[in-house]
Amino acid sequence: MAMTRKAKILTIATSVIVVALAAFIFVRFFYVYSSGVNTGELNYFQREGIIFKTYEGKLIQSGFKAIGESNGTLRSNELKFSVTDQAVADTIMRCSGKRIEVKWNRYMGTLPWRGNSQFVVTEVLSKE
Repeated sequence: MAMTRKAKILTIATSVIVVALAAFIFVRFFYVYSSGVNTGELNYFQREGIIFKTYEGKLIQSGFKAIGESNGTLRSNELKFSVTDQAVADTIMRCSGKRIEVKWNRYMGTLPWRGNSQFVVTEVLSKE
């Protein structure tokens, strides 16, 4: 049985929409946008969440950055991050107040089971 012209157009349009949506979801939530290394003092690291328990932390880095253009306030540079790997989380848990170097991946969007941050720490490179 041959498809009508409207059915073909609807099938093609639906396929294009599904592929575009899948590509958007992949790029937004699963594609590693950037990766890098940061060093700083571990300010805090905790496990939190109501439904999805995730590890969240903050690394205070040396140096300062200006907030706004005219008000002249300064604050320290910081990296807010999440951790998904239990072994990495255990290593970081033992580093409170220490200077550590971490490797991270940055995603364009967050997922509830991956944490609250776009930055996901994948490895602890060194700790002092």
